[in-house]
Amino acid sequence: MSLESAKAFMEKLKSDEAFRSKVAACKNPEERLALAKQEGFTFTPEEFQQVKDQLSEEELETVVGGTEIANKCDKDDIDILPISYMFIK
Repeated sequence: MSLESAKAFMEKLKSDEAFRSKVAACKNPEERLALAKQEGFTFTPEEFQQVKDQLSEEELETVVGGTEIANKCDKDDIDILPISYMFIK
């Protein structure tokens, strides 16, 4: 597991709308983590949280994009997202 992998995952979320949609379609943190692993990312929820905590509000908006996810969370309450934001219950 690694912070580098969590950072790469976050970068893919920022740059790949189709990937963001796949992550957003996951119904729970376990599905999101399984998708991340399937896509080749290996990180723990805690590592993801460390990376997420370093995001500015603008970067976070980029990650969640125009999806409904953006309406459901903020920087401190991102557990419903595709990543802790996605991986924490």
